[in-house]
Amino acid sequence: MDEKLKHDWDPRSEAVLTDQIAAYDEMRHRCPVAHSAYLNWSLFRHEDVVRALLDHETFSSAVSSHPAVPNGMDPPQHTGYRRIIEPYFNAERMATFEPVCRAVAAALVDKLPDAGETEFMAALAEDYSLQAQSAFLGWPSDLHEPLRRWVRKNHEATLARDRTAMEEVAYEFDGYIRDLLATRRAAGVDAPDDITTSLMHEQIAGRPLDDEEIVSILRNWTVGELSTISASVGILAHYLAAHPELQQQLRQQTSLLPAAIDEILRMHAPLIANRRITARPVEIAGRQFAAGERITLMWASANRDEEVFGNPDEFRLDRDPSKNLLYGAGIHVCPGAPLARLELRIIVEALLARHSRIALVPGKEAVNAVYPASGFSTLPLWFERMAEPR
Repeated sequence: MDEKLKHDWDPRSEAVLTDQIAAYDEMRHRCPVAHSAYLNWSLFRHEDVVRALLDHETFSSAVSSHPAVPNGMDPPQHTGYRRIIEPYFNAERMATFEPVCRAVAAALVDKLPDAGETEFMAALAEDYSLQAQSAFLGWPSDLHEPLRRWVRKNHEATLARDRTAMEEVAYEFDGYIRDLLATRRAAGVDAPDDITTSLMHEQIAGRPLDDEEIVSILRNWTVGELSTISASVGILAHYLAAHPELQQQLRQQTSLLPAAIDEILRMHAPLIANRRITARPVEIAGRQFAAGERITLMWASANRDEEVFGNPDEFRLDRDPSKNLLYGAGIHVCPGAPLARLELRIIVEALLARHSRIALVPGKEAVNAVYPASGFSTLPLWFERMAEPR
């Protein structure tokens, strides 16, 4: 029998969607290279995922029928676009954006109750990802609500694997970006001096980027940023609420925040998976793959592999950061990692500085998000404001 006809699991089953992290842990032990009707082949072990990340000649990123700049490209095409994109996340740009990001974080944290319960995802996490990303790109505030609705529609269409809905959602986002580009062209020299305008002046192979390429770049940044930053903020807040001793340690030693954030997000991944397609025949863990097989790299499992991390739920600040696949590895390592790390550090700093206590709410459980999202769809938390110095 063709192996492709043997479905080893159902990623959309109630058991999996109820607790994705636990389900992927179980799959890593039971069937580390698994087939499903929904995700095709899935790799759950750290070793296999890293192999796919580092061997781009065998595991191609060109998985979409639509242009995906540059994450859906292989060298040499990928190289030129990557050279354009990386400077947008360099140290100088991060330093310039930091005070803007701090202002966004402070304004949202100020709206949390002085003492009381709040639904954290709606009250802060979602708004922070929208406002921080829009501020970084130079987008107007009137795009916040359309983008919020768009993220939800994108998740629903992806989970349902509704191709028509996915096309409609992509077309809707493209419309937002094309409107922004048209507005800037109409403004001429008076166009805002922001990243979106700057991309309009970039060149590839001696010619300007066309609108399709700019839209693809901004779609890639936005899809990744809005979903993963809001998920990350919720995951971090939940973990700190469940570990008050760590809260206090990080208030006293803020220099530990970068490593602590990466470690918490290793345990509970904000991004579940990524895709590849085999460019040539290959064997993985004894299973044979022809060229053209679709592969899903399960970040949320690989980063919890006991063979690499021991007890995956043990919080440790002394782990080898090169093993953490939070931002990927190889030529497709996330170019926006400096921005994500900046945004996450700033919001956690703000939460810890303004509150003496962040706690779970007794009797009220968080509701896990479902694929393709991670983290929490609702997260009730209790906040108590830090006493003002006399």
